[in-house]
Amino acid sequence: MFNTSLQMSLNCPSHLSVSVTRQRNVCKRRLNPVLAVPPSSVILHTDESGEFPESRNSSSSSNASLSSCAGSLLCHPNTVGIMGGGSVDSTLSFVRKLVHWSKENEETCTPFVLCSDPVLNRELLSLERNSSTLCSRNARSQFDHSPIVENLLSKRVFLEKSGAQCIVVPCHISHSWHDEVFNGCSIPSLHMAECVSRELKEAKLKPLEAGSPLRIGVLATDVTLKAGFYQEKLQNEGFEVVLPDKATMEHTVIPAIDAINRKDMEGARNLLRIALQVLLVREVNTVILASNDMCDLLPRDDPLLKKCIDPMDALVMSTIKWAQQAVKEVQPIC
Repeated sequence: MFNTSLQMSLNCPSHLSVSVTRQRNVCKRRLNPVLAVPPSSVILHTDESGEFPESRNSSSSSNASLSSCAGSLLCHPNTVGIMGGGSVDSTLSFVRKLVHWSKENEETCTPFVLCSDPVLNRELLSLERNSSTLCSRNARSQFDHSPIVENLLSKRVFLEKSGAQCIVVPCHISHSWHDEVFNGCSIPSLHMAECVSRELKEAKLKPLEAGSPLRIGVLATDVTLKAGFYQEKLQNEGFEVVLPDKATMEHTVIPAIDAINRKDMEGARNLLRIALQVLLVREVNTVILASNDMCDLLPRDDPLLKKCIDPMDALVMSTIKWAQQAVKEVQPIC
């Protein structure tokens, strides 16, 4: 499933972008079933506080009208809340796969609401791409993550109120604070590392050598590896986790990220190939590419890529499975 999913040609879906204004008549038209059919997907852009840009200056009655309008649009029992991360492109890639793959088995795509915040994008992207400057323990301990956590928490609350029945985060680094952000959440959330670990378990892989443990390699930025959530979820499923050693990180992985930042894609591609080969000679069954930048480096027909897994694919498939099950178990509330 992993190889074929990586090679799929995905078509850009058409989405409905809802621009929330103060005009009551817009909401009334959307609420009228004769004039408009409620869309299956809504993309709502918020500011850094997690609120609609115009909502601060709106009257309470207008806010109530907007809330009612949004709620009516997202009343499906299988509505997925998507929390954007460090890369808008990777978030949209997740949405394309969600729409494309869900429509393979259903007449319509899985309904979703997407929350995108450019402030959060910049904070996460800066943290991940500059992880090489945070390699020392002292540097990491001095870095204040609380603004990022608070921003993620506000997005979680926003998605809950928007009618989402499950929340997914197609961003690796955001999972560093997954437990903290989703503690006390009223709806379930899918953990990307948990999804890929479970899917690997279900694949019933065989060790490369008889009697050896199943080894799974993980290639990611330093900050993602230091967070440890991929290692934890894989070990919980009984896998032996193989990470790049210090020399590989210092001479291939970190320079590859630096090359990406300089737009030197050919240099980054060559460094990534070396890092993958170093992991593969350590008898790993497959390598999890836990970096959106790295996943996009190699061409789709590259032999090395066939040895790798994009965790985003596992998250998409788990999201679709959840949505299908939700339809069976829960009756629509509208």
